Amino acid sequence: MKPGYLILETGEIFKGKIIGNKNVPVFGEVVFNTSMTGYQEIMTDPSYAGQIVVFTYPLVGNYGIDEKFSESLQVHANAIVVKELEMQSNPLAKTNSLLSMIEKFNLPCLIDVDTRQLVRSIREKGTVQGIISDRLTTPLYFQKNVNLLNKVTTKSVTTYEKKGPHILLLDFGYKKSILDYLLDVKKCKVTVVPYFYPIEKIHELKPDGVVISNGPGNPMTARDQFEKIRQITEVYPTLGICLGHQLIALAYGLKTKKLLFGHRGGNHPVKDLETDKVYMTSQNHGYVVEDFSINESEFEMAFINVNDGTIEGLRHKRKPIITVQFHPEGHPGPLDTEFVFDHFLQSLIY
Repeated sequence: MKPGYLILETGEIFKGKIIGNKNVPVFGEVVFNTSMTGYQEIMTDPSYAGQIVVFTYPLVGNYGIDEKFSESLQVHANAIVVKELEMQSNPLAKTNSLLSMIEKFNLPCLIDVDTRQLVRSIREKGTVQGIISDRLTTPLYFQKNVNLLNKVTTKSVTTYEKKGPHILLLDFGYKKSILDYLLDVKKCKVTVVPYFYPIEKIHELKPDGVVISNGPGNPMTARDQFEKIRQITEVYPTLGICLGHQLIALAYGLKTKKLLFGHRGGNHPVKDLETDKVYMTSQNHGYVVEDFSINESEFEMAFINVNDGTIEGLRHKRKPIITVQFHPEGHPGPLDTEFVFDHFLQSLIY
């Protein structure tokens, strides 16, 4: 292992050691995740494309890797930063080690970092761009508001046959656990299409409902899709998850803003405004819908974040449109809000 550095655009430097892909520098938005488990799902979640993920939990890798828990076929995070990496998984478990996954995907990893101080800095100053390098003299070059959607979306149309209702999954970078839940738990027939799939071809598929997926980056980079999304919601019952929630809101003229350091973790409390119940949720987002922009004649807030009061979900007053900022399938994280899928499927006519 050779010495390495995380250099933030604020000028702060955090020292560690580089493993995995030592062909640095690597750039990205530096974000942190508070989950105690789920590092494999986090690394393979397409929503982390373009980001350097800092794990707040001090020990990462202690239970190994099992391919069935990956959210996609590859690692999407640009790099990861940890305090301590457990090099070997449990020898009695039928898993591979996290180190083997890092090496397989040639992923840059900075270890032995003071992640507590790093996260404190991000919380105080906000999410920033950063560079992992083996030299302190690395030129600081940052790209912001990059469109990452073409990197993560499917390149083809795939249909998974089941006997239930036909759901079209509009792929802005979907997590496999969302697809698995629709197929294995709800027995839906699901067709996955690229996010740029034309509205005319969507009509030809004759879905009973549409799920607009999670995905990476600033939702405004998908502004060319707003009109199509509005047309989809005019015809089909629609569920928007995470980025999908933001895109539906923007399609109806609502506004979004960037949070200081985002919500990323498996323990975020969300209140259902209809029942007053509080659920623990899995989240991964840096942008939120602004409450002042809601047209109360069309939408009502369905969920709010208990910690900071931000919007966590919307419900249209006349159309079968449901949106949630959190991940209702709960991978990684709790399964408190799986009922969101039930509400969506109950709105279908098939």
